[in-house]
This record gives sequence, C-alpha cells and structure tokens, in this order.
Amino acid sequence: MLLGERPGRTVSTRTVCARNGSVQSRVDELATEEPLEVRVAYFEAGVERRRSVAVTMRTPGNDFELAAGFLYSEGVISGPEAVGQIAYCTDVDGPQMYNVVTVHLRPGVPFDPERLSRNVYTTSSCGVCGKASLELVRTVCPSRPVGDFKLRPEVLLRLPDTLVRAQPVFARTGGLHAAALFDGTGRLLLAREDVGRHNAMDKLIGALLLAGRLPASNTVVLVSGRASFE
Repeated sequence: MLLGERPGRTVSTRTVCARNGSVQSRVDELATEEPLEVRVAYFEAGVERRRSVAVTMRTPGNDFELAAGFLYSEGVISGPEAVGQIAYCTDVDGPQMYNVVTVHLRPGVPFDPERLSRNVYTTSSCGVCGKASLELVRTVCPSRPVGDFKLRPEVLLRLPDTLVRAQPVFARTGGLHAAALFDGTGRLLLAREDVGRHNAMDKLIGALLLAGRLPASNTVVLVSGRASFE
C-alpha cells in the first residue's frame, strides 16, 4: 500500500550565461536535489518500533520505489510480501516537505539493521564504500536473474538513444542519471531518473519489487553512468 506519493520536480532559477563575449541573464530549469530519510517500522515482541536507516540525496519522485529498492538490495526485505505499506511521515517537525519515508514491515518480518551497508548517510554520487560493503554484496544479494538469450550488437547500440528519449526531466535539465529495463529485442519496459545513478537503480528495483516482477530474468538493464558494483 503506497500512501501519498508525489511526482518528481524541477526548479527554475535565474542564471548568468557568458557566450561569445556577451553576458546575458536567463531562467534555466534545474533538477531538484533534496535529502530523503528512509525509516523502517517493524514489530519486536509485539511492539511496533521505528528506526531511521539511511539518508540519501535524491531527485524527488518515485520515493517509495527508492525506499523499497534500497531495502531490497540491502537484504533487509526479501520480497513485496514483507511490506505492509509505504508512506511519507506525518510526525516531522515543521511543514510537510515529503523528505521522510517510512516502510512499514508486516508483523513477523524480521528486521536486522546490522545488515545495512549504506546506513547513516548516502550521497547522490556514491552509494556504498569500503570493505564491509564489498563483503555484504556477497551475502545479501537476493535471487539472481537468469537469461537465455544473447543481445545482438545492433540492439545494444540503440539502447542509449532509447533511454534518453525516455528521460523527460533530463530533457529539460540535462542533469540526471537514469536506469532502464529492456527486453531482449531492445523494447523499453521501465525507466527511472535520479541525480544519483545508484538511486535511479534502486528506484527501478523498487518498482519491479512492488509489482512482483523480480528477479526480472531475461531482461537487460542499462544505466547512464558507470556500472559500479552497488
């Protein structure tokens, strides 16, 4: 159950542009980058408890997918059946800025915060770092997808252009990464944007998770930046 999701945003700002010896002031559209705190609500001895598990700098939009994908890729949840609901927090101080999300686990779902490799703080540029993170990748990685086809070179070469056409915020700002899912023929199945490439990937994973479409076998993932290990 997803409560109160809001769309992604951009912001207009006045900039100074110098070109060919002339200086002009103009309004430019920029991709928004805001912090998102992810909390987990879980039951312990029959009592509901809450814990903040991560803060990441992200582009608003698909926040619930981002939270779900993050928890899944960290091994905190193993499937959509673990999630009761996802909602923006209503107990935050000040006006509602939609920057705190709580993932409510169903009763009986175990929660081990020590399994998190990206706890405390995550920047938009680097999702995970260090020896502990590398070791955790080998232990918490969920079921791996399988594929029974080979991607033809001509299909591979046209995927980036297809991805760019599926990035509406990038088209307006030129400042976002993306992750996209394709089938073996190069048909676009799903795409997500974010200022951080690992956030875009978590949004994609979260969308598939909540739709019950993991492990997404016989598909192809394309990311707009380097394919780092996280």
